[in-house]
Amino acid sequence: CAVLVMWMACGFAMLEAGLVRTKSTTEILAKNISLFAIASVMYLLVGYYIMYSSDGGIFPSLGMLIGSENTLADVTAGGDDAPYYSARADFFFQIVFAGACMSIVSGAVAERMKLWAFLGFAVIMTGFIYPIQGAWSWGGGWLSELGYSDYAGSGIVHMAGAAAALAGVLLLGPRQGKYGANGQINAIPGSNLPLSTLGIFILWMGWFGFNGGSELKISDVASANNVAQVMVNTNLAAAGGLLAAMATARVLFGKTDLTMVLNGALAGLVSITADPLSPSALSAVLIGGVGGIIVVLSVLGLD
Repeated sequence: CAVLVMWMACGFAMLEAGLVRTKSTTEILAKNISLFAIASVMYLLVGYYIMYSSDGGIFPSLGMLIGSENTLADVTAGGDDAPYYSARADFFFQIVFAGACMSIVSGAVAERMKLWAFLGFAVIMTGFIYPIQGAWSWGGGWLSELGYSDYAGSGIVHMAGAAAALAGVLLLGPRQGKYGANGQINAIPGSNLPLSTLGIFILWMGWFGFNGGSELKISDVASANNVAQVMVNTNLAAAGGLLAAMATARVLFGKTDLTMVLNGALAGLVSITADPLSPSALSAVLIGGVGGIIVVLSVLGLD
């Protein structure tokens, strides 16, 4: 499942490369592949320790590598003191989540941020920001103690990345050429919509690892059934988001807008991630549909 989530990095790269201008393609591809390497190294150096070596509270413990008391180096599934999943698998699973969180920032600041400034922020985001707020919830911190639940990271991954992305665009401002001299809004069409469509297909596929893997095991009947339900709901939410965005764009614009369709599928996937297990299949379609409508209206609001 972690490998499927890593494949999402390719999906983000293709989606973003297709939606920027041709002159920005090389840089956006460099950002996406480099951020994954940075996430891998930073999560090893400090991120894993921060996220999983704290005992409650708001301020997590700081340390290097996996920590002297951490079981990552010693425990695999099946030992007397082992968790019900391999700690090494969990470590890799969280690396790809950290990379996905930073990929959200990449898309938002496309054509706004220089490569090395972006990579510098990737160090901070994947090594500190993501692990600290992850420690609050999945690491047993204060949000976990309050009963906060997030099955696959709708808040912990996607909202964290979105918050960082919002801060970035507020500081950086609009893309060059977005507004004319008199304040008129200029459309900036993507340079390669087939590439963006491929990116969404890859993300849709990778999301089965994102949500399905968050069950953390498939070694008994109950967990196997849970994963099956998660897969069904994840797929239907994406479909609901796509169709709702398509219909909303048709009503508002009088035509079918492919970029809205693509973002609708993505919004549906994000919407179901908080709890892909509990809803019925029909509810998953509706949840994704709400996300698809919201994404179209949010684009209108930004304009």
